[in-house]
Amino acid sequence: MTDATLTHATPQGTSVTTEPRLFRWLLTGTVLALMAVLLFAPLLVVFVEALGDGIAVALQSLAMPDARSAILLTLTVAVIAVPLNAIAGIAAAWAITKFEFRGKAFLITLIDLPFSVSPVVAGLALVLLFGANSTFGAWLVANDMRIVFAFPGIVLATMFVTFPFVARELIPVMIEQGRAEEEAALTLGAGGWRVFLTVTLPNIRWALLYGVLLCNARAMGEFGAVAVISGKIRGETTTMPIMIEMLYNEYLSVAAFALAAVLALLALLTLVLKSLLEWRHAGLLAATRRH
Repeated sequence: MTDATLTHATPQGTSVTTEPRLFRWLLTGTVLALMAVLLFAPLLVVFVEALGDGIAVALQSLAMPDARSAILLTLTVAVIAVPLNAIAGIAAAWAITKFEFRGKAFLITLIDLPFSVSPVVAGLALVLLFGANSTFGAWLVANDMRIVFAFPGIVLATMFVTFPFVARELIPVMIEQGRAEEEAALTLGAGGWRVFLTVTLPNIRWALLYGVLLCNARAMGEFGAVAVISGKIRGETTTMPIMIEMLYNEYLSVAAFALAAVLALLALLTLVLKSLLEWRHAGLLAATRRH
């Protein structure tokens, strides 16, 4: 079909859809209404409740030792779990896209496992594996290496539920790019690390950053697996989501909503960074095509 035929078939100003305009408006309005009810309204309620008694009261609630401990623990877990998952995700994506081996489909399935397993089940599995009632867990406790109801268990649970994000962002990108550039660099005498740092990493940097942002957002907001393995020890193993639930159950609604507002702000910051990365990536692609 020629350009002239395409132009004649869809002249400028003519819609490519056949649905009536009223139907399109109703569909768009329904989607916007659902977004308002399911997304924007709950988010607005969180900030309204947090600031209902004034910003000073909200700040005082965040200054409580338990709240400060929960914020610090959440950020610390994210700082540890996200880089480790980034490294593991790069390694998994590299193995899947650059090599042929038996069991590749099974490995991809394992990467997706945290998406299909309930976080509560994952936390319970970690408790059964590392708890004092298991042989390995009893040995860890006897040697003063606590996993369950301690900081290492929270990191492990967070890493489990957030593991797929980086790998799943990198695998399609690396498949599309193929192996030609890496093979060319190898034939020119570059070593493995040099190929990775100068060829592979620059090509996947946007997908890697995108996956890291998603991983970080889930790490800070994870509740189920962490709630099971942490034991909810106040001031020691309570992350922000767990502390929010505890404060709300104790009828300290202002403190609960203030902490929830902080968590929501962190999530919104992640979305802003994600949008900036997408905008930057789209701009670079447009500039590359023009040249």
